[in-house]
Formats: sequence, C-alpha cells, structure tokens
Amino acid sequence: MQFGQLKRREFILLLCGAAAWPLAAQAQQARLPTIGYVGANTPAAQIQWTSAFVQRLHELGWIEARNVAIEYRWAEGRTERYAEIVAEFVRLNVDVILTHGTPATVRAKQTTPVIPIVFTVVGDPIGTGLVASLARPGGNLTGQSIMVSDLAAKRLELLQEVVPKLRWLGILGNADNPSIVLEMDAVQATARKLGLQISRFGIRRAEDITPAFEALRGTTDALYISGDPLVLTNGIRINMLAVGARLPSINIAKEYVQTGGLISYGPNYPDLYRHAADHVAKSLRGAKPG
Repeated sequence: MQFGQLKRREFILLLCGAAAWPLAAQAQQARLPTIGYVGANTPAAQIQWTSAFVQRLHELGWIEARNVAIEYRWAEGRTERYAEIVAEFVRLNVDVILTHGTPATVRAKQTTPVIPIVFTVVGDPIGTGLVASLARPGGNLTGQSIMVSDLAAKRLELLQEVVPKLRWLGILGNADNPSIVLEMDAVQATARKLGLQISRFGIRRAEDITPAFEALRGTTDALYISGDPLVLTNGIRINMLAVGARLPSINIAKEYVQTGGLISYGPNYPDLYRHAADHVAKSLRGAKPG
C-alpha cells in the first residue's frame, strides 16, 4: 500500500514537472533580440520608411515578432522627446537603437556608450562630433550621412533655374538641430558668393513658424527650407504659408514636396532605411559599430 502511494506521488511529481518544461522553455525564449526604433515624426509620416526598414530586415532573415522585436517610439517632431525615448530604451536594455536625424543621435550617444546605435538621415556626423570619420566611426555608433551641407550649392543652383530673377533668399530651419545650423551656414556662404541677399530664420518649435513667415512676407524672392523632423511634421502648414506668401521653395527630399513644397534635391529616404536595416542586422549578429 505504501509502495503504491509512493509510486503515485512520483507519477504526479513527474507529471507536474513535464507540464512545467514548456513553460520554462517559453520563459527562456520570451525575450527576443530587440530594436529600439526612434521615430522622429509620426507613424503616418514615416510609414514608407518604416515599411522599407522592416521589409529589408525580413529579407535578411529578421522577422518581426518571430525572431526579433521592434519597440517603436514617436517623437512627433519634438526634440525634447528624445531624452525620454532613449532613456526608456536603455531601461529596456534593447540590443540596438535606430535613430533618425542629428538631435536623436546626439541624445542617444550622450545616454549610452554601450548599446549599439545605428543612425540614419544625419546631415553631418563629423561636423557635429558624432563620429571620428565616415570610414571608422569609433565608439558605439555607425550609420549614414546625407551630406546636407555639401549639397547646399546644388540646391541653390536648381532654385536659381526656377527663379531666374532671384535676388533675395530666405533660409528657414530648426535652430536646435546642429546639422541644420551647419547646413544653413553653408547655404548662407554659398548665397553670398552668388551675390544674393539673405534673410535667415531659425525656428525651434511649431509656434515659431507663423511669425517667421510674417517676417519673410514681401522681403524675399524664394525660400530654402532646411528639412528635419520639426519641419516635416509641420510640412503642410509651412508649404501653405509659403504658397500664401508667393514664395517658391526648395527642400532636401521628396517627402517635403509631397506635403506641398515646390522642388527638392536630395536622398531617397526609404533607401536610407533599407541600408539602416543592413547595419542593424549586422549589429544584431554581434558586429561592432565602431
């Protein structure tokens, strides 16, 4: 009788143990490699870029929710949001952080020297002190430059073709974005060489846009818009004000024209995000960003 009770007890313990094995295995597999995706704008504004990024990851064998997790956070064009977003990703101990633009990348670099950071759509990573060189970035950063300052002269050349009588140029950009400040400096220097008069307006938040255009109205012939998340998030409003002021404008990418701008010259953002996925995939496999 005692022998039978012992056997029954062992059987129950074995059964309970067998039931626990899948749960233990599940717990071990619960945490997938995780990407912290810093969305600079809104999900709708970045849908093409996000789709290109996820599709390229899929092609490289990283499938969202199957063998990789992506934590999305959206700054909605507000620079002050980056500190909160990056700090959260550090608390979550994500495996790699993807940033868009210079302010987000600067904040990520200041916050973590350990987690790999892949940046995209950064105007001048050397000039803003993010990396040591393009060939060997160093530290925990890697990514892509869109060379906004280098392309400033070409954009002005195109704007002069569209506005042959251009004499007075307005320059509009986010004064809190270090790479935009460098771009505006380059535009201003090039414009002066071309004999143009300059009106330069730095904005820092959405509330600064209307006053800038009130100051521009009637004083300039055309507008150079230094694009960044603040500008793109408020793109429709900016372009409506430009049309109302009868100001032809040039922008850095087609996304700004899609919200009503006149012309653009610059990189293909979905392609940039596909290349960013290549860097992220390498980081997930253990490659060192530097």
